[in-house]
Amino acid sequence: MEHVLVSLLLVLFLVVLISIVNEKTIRISNDIALVLFSFAVAAVFKILKVAGLVNIRESIVGSIESIDFQGFLMNGILCFMLFSGASGVNFNRFVKNIKSISLLAFLSTVLSSFIYGGIFFIVNMVLGLGFDIWLCILLGCIVSPTDPIAATSILKKAGLSKNVSTVIEGESLFNDGTGVAVFVAIKNIVNDVSDMSFPVLMAKELLGAIAIALAISFVMFSLLRATNNPMLHILISLLDVVAAYVICEHLGCSGVIASVVCGIFFSRAMSKHEAWHKVVDPKDWYEDFWHVADTLLNSILFILIGFAILNLPRHEYLIILVVAAVVINVIARFLGVGISSLIIGAKKIPNRYNTVEFTTLMTWSALKGGLSLALALSTKEFLPEAAYNVVFIMTCVTMYFTIVVQGLTTKNVFRIVEKWKAKRICSDNTIK
Repeated sequence: MEHVLVSLLLVLFLVVLISIVNEKTIRISNDIALVLFSFAVAAVFKILKVAGLVNIRESIVGSIESIDFQGFLMNGILCFMLFSGASGVNFNRFVKNIKSISLLAFLSTVLSSFIYGGIFFIVNMVLGLGFDIWLCILLGCIVSPTDPIAATSILKKAGLSKNVSTVIEGESLFNDGTGVAVFVAIKNIVNDVSDMSFPVLMAKELLGAIAIALAISFVMFSLLRATNNPMLHILISLLDVVAAYVICEHLGCSGVIASVVCGIFFSRAMSKHEAWHKVVDPKDWYEDFWHVADTLLNSILFILIGFAILNLPRHEYLIILVVAAVVINVIARFLGVGISSLIIGAKKIPNRYNTVEFTTLMTWSALKGGLSLALALSTKEFLPEAAYNVVFIMTCVTMYFTIVVQGLTTKNVFRIVEKWKAKRICSDNTIK
């Protein structure tokens, strides 16, 4: 218990300190600041460790290094963060863009995973890493899903149009289920484990999760409507998402998708009964609770992401892997979204973007975070140490680059794309 409290003490201290420093000085997105500064602190300790000047495990920072990130995220806070993020999605805009969201969440994730794997397989042969094609694709499955936590907490501050934000957030929330399903399927191939076919696995992961989440949420919201106590409303919403996540994970369905569906269901149901809700909860305790919970859990998660560098292994091709991680991720994402956009059709692309404009924006706004890191850490159980080190390095680099570099410049890219669109529309009108 003391170890847990020490870890919590240090994490909360860093959250408060970094947030205040950021507010008074550089004033960037606070989530990015948490990753950036905690990364800097961890990097300093990492350098001191390499120089033999400090033993991290014996220092207070060692309490953070020893946290089971995979268990903390996947079996702890993830369902609550997804529920909270999904609750903020506008249901009407979500339905309006459902074709774009569903195709991007499914097709672009699968395509990006395989494209990434194919390109990295070539890099692997050049460097002589000894990866087979399926292990390369497995790495693609790890880094291809966009992180819903990073997207909803960072991109909403970038000034994007409402429809585009809905597509980005919706895809980020739903493509994790696809990413996890593809990861499990490819993992079975890597481990030479016979299992159900990919289409059956996807149907079970996705459709099963949706059915279970809708059934549980219907029962739970009916229970919520039976009481006028706002504190019980909060507890019932917690019970809803935990029950759906646990049952889905136990039955082999996607707890990630279930959590998202629960959040959207409760958000939609609350809006339908808005007049009643305002009467029984005039102080908005329900919304305030989920806002505070989302802010707190996001802050803790981003601090832990920054400290992931403490576990970064050495590698003789480290510089090459860093460059490859960034370049391959951008190419794979661009091609995956581009092909999906062509299938969606120009009329279904929001905000009057053409395919290139939409693909550029969706590529650069694709942030990777906690889920990718958790999947990478899970490979330690079945991969040789050398292969695991490469997977972990590639994942960390991709995660840091997308959150910090892409997260800080998404607003600028959005403005550039808007200028492209304005020139194109002006040119089209002139021709007419």
